[in-house]
Amino acid sequence: MPTPLPDFSNSVKLKYVKLGYQYLVNHFLTFLLVPIMVGIVIEVLRMGPEEMVNLWRSLEFDLVQIICSIFLIVFIVTVYFMSRPRPVYLVDYACFKPPVTCRVPFATFMEHSRLIDPDDKKSVDFQMRILERSGLGEETYLPPANHYIPPNPTMEAAKKEAEMVIFSAIDSLLEKTGIKPKDIDILVVNCSMFSPTPSLSAMVVNKYKLRSNIRSFNLSGMGCSAGVISLDLARDLLQVHPNSNALVISTEIITPNYYKGKQRSMLLPNCLFRMGAAAILLSNRRHDRRRAKYRLVHVVRTHKGADDKAYRCVYEEEDPQGISGISLSKDLMAIAGEALKSNITTMGPLVLPASEQLLFLFSLIGRKLINPKKKPYIPDFKQAFDHFCIHAGGRAVIDELEKHLQLQPEHVEPSRMTLHRFGNTSSSSLWYELNYLESKGRMKKGDRIWQIGFGSGFKCNSAVWKCNRTIKPPVDGPWADSIHKYPVHIPEVVKL
Repeated sequence: MPTPLPDFSNSVKLKYVKLGYQYLVNHFLTFLLVPIMVGIVIEVLRMGPEEMVNLWRSLEFDLVQIICSIFLIVFIVTVYFMSRPRPVYLVDYACFKPPVTCRVPFATFMEHSRLIDPDDKKSVDFQMRILERSGLGEETYLPPANHYIPPNPTMEAAKKEAEMVIFSAIDSLLEKTGIKPKDIDILVVNCSMFSPTPSLSAMVVNKYKLRSNIRSFNLSGMGCSAGVISLDLARDLLQVHPNSNALVISTEIITPNYYKGKQRSMLLPNCLFRMGAAAILLSNRRHDRRRAKYRLVHVVRTHKGADDKAYRCVYEEEDPQGISGISLSKDLMAIAGEALKSNITTMGPLVLPASEQLLFLFSLIGRKLINPKKKPYIPDFKQAFDHFCIHAGGRAVIDELEKHLQLQPEHVEPSRMTLHRFGNTSSSSLWYELNYLESKGRMKKGDRIWQIGFGSGFKCNSAVWKCNRTIKPPVDGPWADSIHKYPVHIPEVVKL
């Protein structure tokens, strides 16, 4: 059996039990009143016509009481509908499909690494060992500037990559939805490592001649989980701006981030990160409900930046030779586990059925009163979700979540196959995974999807979607020419 999260009960038991208790208490009246109402209806149906007429005549109605009751009911209904958050729909989305000329097989990557620094055999061997165990396939993509020997990470090259991935995704989205650029009210762009002036959001406004009163935002430095942060920002904006459309762009520009040094912790991103982008159209318009693919149910964000180790586990810095790069700490997986525990502590009561919460409560009481050494009960999130889109940050990330959440291989299949086919595309990887599920024809009406993203800071963010309609496999998109090959077996080690 998979091992549970470390010290799970010690870290979340109080908050989790409290939230579970609140959930049951909040719905106690519903559980109590429904049987009573059913009993009353049954008794009324058993009465004969004469008895019902006599009962009606025995009731004394006062006009003032009737008017006050009607007014109270109308007031309560009005307050309820006005205070209820506006539903946010995902009309459609599009993922960037890189051109074949950007493909980087293992042999090409390793040959370029040797030619860039022929005297540093240790670094080349280290990157080869990482690639062998990475879970990446032979058809991932790097931007054109990274194919030069040595790479050419100029500002101009980075802008060209940004224009290629972002504009291609937006063009595809506009074609699929039929929406005009002038109809976009909100624009959110997230890209962590590349933040030019003017911003990437301004670049989109200029390219598509968006309205002058558009609400535009550019998020940078927020890591691979920034895609969910962008969704959260767009959702909040759609709550205060009725009848609006929001365009969300999630990407990572790889060109300026190639590390040329010898620090091993900084060589890892060279091996894992690949180019990609996604464009998402959100709407709070009622008439978009029927054509929308999904409805946003929950967004839960967790930030562990107050802890020094978590803050520095993914860190941009210079090595002893003054070469800048992204350093990945050895404590990354442990920190990710802690962030995940905090995230599911909040997520659990929102999505888990009462049966799972009660099982957790009984397990906790049993460990407290009977056997303290008994393993804590791990809630079964498969009871709450039909599909899981785990950030394809690397093989170790997927393995850890599969183990800790006690998932089956089919639940992590979209993440593994996305990592194999496209590599770690940062914040956009969640959308390649969702597109994988659609391309396989697995998305049915009513299905719930859990998107989980991890990012620097350290952050763990989740988004929960509900499918509005059964989705037919798309005829285009990033998986169109390769979905028939998947799933594929990914060996533990690929000998190069």
